Amino acid sequence: MDDNDEQLLIACRKNERKAQELLYRKYAGEMLRICLAYEPDRDAAKDILQNAFLKVFRNIEAYSGEGALKAWIRRIITNTAIDAYRKRQQSQTLRLDDLQGAIEPFEEQSDPLVCQDLLREVEKLPDGARMVFNLYAIEGYGHKEIAEKLGISEGTSKSQLNRARKLLNEQIMNSN
Repeated sequence: MDDNDEQLLIACRKNERKAQELLYRKYAGEMLRICLAYEPDRDAAKDILQNAFLKVFRNIEAYSGEGALKAWIRRIITNTAIDAYRKRQQSQTLRLDDLQGAIEPFEEQSDPLVCQDLLREVEKLPDGARMVFNLYAIEGYGHKEIAEKLGISEGTSKSQLNRARKLLNEQIMNSN
């Protein structure tokens, strides 16, 4: 953790509003991009971001100092986005075939334009497929963890990932 984060952390633990604002401003842009990966509606993604930062400030004492502060914040952002997704899906049931097979985790591209293009295509995926794809290919979770986080079966996670992969391939082929 850099000295600036250390000072912000100490001040945030004292509930100093100015420090909270500085911490928010430092990470909000990057964390909003994460929210948008899970929720393509910008206003809803901003709501997720706000809720997640409230959790950050309420639970700042829980941060042990192990690992980067940014990574700890990112975990809260991701979990808050997943919680928001679950709430939206409560009235809906995912009915998908239990297909086998999965893709290898997404390898980061060195070209930011290629990554941006791919992320734009991912945003077009249906909710379930987008969530599983993000958790598996971008965040690096396994199907068992995804199933637990989303309240679905491992088979459904695999099926959604397969569906996302197929839809992405179709989208990419159609854009060329």
